[in-house]
Amino acid sequence: MKLLQKLALAGALLALTTVAWSSEIKVALDSPPDLEKSGSYVWAHHFTEALNERGLRARELPRDAVGGEAEKLDQIAMGLLEVSLSDVNSVARIDPFIFGVRLPYLFDGVAHMDRALVEGEVLNRINDDIAHASVRLLAIVPLGPPSGIITTRKAVTTPDDMSGLRMRALDDAQIALYRAWGSNGTIVSWGEVPAALQTGIVDGYINTPLVPIMFGQTDIVRYYTDANVMNALRAVLVSDDWYRGLSDEERGIVDESVEVANQANRDWLEEVTPKALAELEAAGVEVMVLSDAARERFRELSQPVYHDTTLTAEQVETWSELAQRTR
Repeated sequence: MKLLQKLALAGALLALTTVAWSSEIKVALDSPPDLEKSGSYVWAHHFTEALNERGLRARELPRDAVGGEAEKLDQIAMGLLEVSLSDVNSVARIDPFIFGVRLPYLFDGVAHMDRALVEGEVLNRINDDIAHASVRLLAIVPLGPPSGIITTRKAVTTPDDMSGLRMRALDDAQIALYRAWGSNGTIVSWGEVPAALQTGIVDGYINTPLVPIMFGQTDIVRYYTDANVMNALRAVLVSDDWYRGLSDEERGIVDESVEVANQANRDWLEEVTPKALAELEAAGVEVMVLSDAARERFRELSQPVYHDTTLTAEQVETWSELAQRTR
């Protein structure tokens, strides 16, 4: 984005509010405000509610109200926005180490990932490396159950079924994953995904089973494969200047509210996981269950992709060892 456009966005955001940092905390959402189907909204809602209950004024900003991922990151770094539910790739642009949470088949689920994050003091490590960008990572939030394979043209029950499919990718690493599975990928922004599915530009994507329901895509997609590829996640980013500028009492309230929101999200996830596939089927999407042999084959094909990411060989080893130690 050009400098003038960035300044215009900053001016527009400033025009929305004249309060100081400590007077109001703006929380930029990444999804519709759905407490039943959006894990990131469950987190944001309970975080905002906890802040307000403890005496700090906070409000939610609707999805895309202050721009897309790049704009939110810019505004966080500039101190114009306090809190954002952001794509993990927003952090990876500053510190690629976080990409470990997106390695396919590295973790057995969210609980396993949580153990690894604590054991490896991952958030502290990342925050040390991104402080220069005036950004701080407060939490990593699951959107829903682990990601499966969502398709429009044909069902996927083995890697061989991926042949001929063109999948929506987040980045080059995901394109490498599709290639390893025998298909192709093309990068498409999330806002363009429905049109891309309808026109056949892409034949599907990887995500949690709740996403097609939450974004009204069940009349477009036809199949969901419960492949348990990776955890579908959001990164809670805050302005480091804002966070450091809080009083000790205010910072304590923010930290406590993070813990409240984390627990609410994990409680929600435990409740919704058994229901997710049934809801998808009820919406008209056929759910495919992989055999143990097919799942293991997907896992084997995914391993070489670890080295096609922005992670160094040493970082891949760090994540792999951490995952094994906490399994």
